[in-house]
Amino acid sequence: MQKTSIPAQRDHVLVEINNLLTNHGFETSNIYDRSCFDMVARKELELLLLKILINIDGFTGNQAEEIKKVADTFLASPLVVGIKSKNEYLEEDVVYERHGIPVIARETLRNMVVDEVYPEVFADRGGYYVQMDGEIIKQVREAQNISRKDLADKAHVSRETIYKYERGMVRAFPETAMMLESILNMKITLSVNLLAVPNFDKDKVEKSDNTNINPKISIDQNSLTNLGFGVISTTRTPFDALARRESGEKIRKNDNTIITNMEKNRNQQALRKMALNVKDLSGITEADAVFLMEGKKSLKCIEGIPVIYNWEIKEMENSKEFLSVVKERRDCN
Repeated sequence: MQKTSIPAQRDHVLVEINNLLTNHGFETSNIYDRSCFDMVARKELELLLLKILINIDGFTGNQAEEIKKVADTFLASPLVVGIKSKNEYLEEDVVYERHGIPVIARETLRNMVVDEVYPEVFADRGGYYVQMDGEIIKQVREAQNISRKDLADKAHVSRETIYKYERGMVRAFPETAMMLESILNMKITLSVNLLAVPNFDKDKVEKSDNTNINPKISIDQNSLTNLGFGVISTTRTPFDALARRESGEKIRKNDNTIITNMEKNRNQQALRKMALNVKDLSGITEADAVFLMEGKKSLKCIEGIPVIYNWEIKEMENSKEFLSVVKERRDCN
């Protein structure tokens, strides 16, 4: 572990991370201001939602819940990259946490992206911890004919603690793990691939979705629900909502996801600006994007993003018909 020097500007860190990712095979998005995530990056099956902060204590619970919803819909990995917490620098190859989202230093991200070296140490209240492979501990202990009590005595822990290690019930101090590895002559610590898709508590995410309806959205969300979409309202993203098909065979990873921008009486200049951001995001996530608007205007798309009107949605029978119109009007400019 080593300390890092803090740059003068957060923008410098954003540029640095963008260059790191693009130089190692990632396709990166625009920088999204005032969003729960700053940028999106994809490399094959890896899709990252990144929030960059100088001080990670500025990451709020509301931001975390929002980024969890978006990550769950896109099958992406949310990650906060920071410089310090309070007056202490984040350490290399240590995973911190804020509101259920993993937090790492820039050097840790570099190690994962460049060398595929993933962290093993977690920072929590009381110090640093590691997760151990309990099954390996048990197998090696039994193969070497060592009882739990004997192993506990040698590692200076209780027999009950060894039992919990083997069942994966508790984490260990790094010093204890190193001692056990020395005794068993076997690597037993587990690294965590933060680039892989996490398993969120879906009940919690769905509950949050249902109670976070955006009152400013003018389009009738029930129209999409009647077509078989689950509507997820967002307030800290470059778009207004996400719509996910509740059933049906998926053709590609994010085939069932629609990025929706509601009109909210925005002028054409504002809509075009939003269209550029949502088109960029659509390209990275491989999700469809669409504007949902009121009225009976003749506009079919904005900057390549299809436009569908509320009255049209009410005349559709299912999500397949909706997606067919989206495909027909895509890139009509």
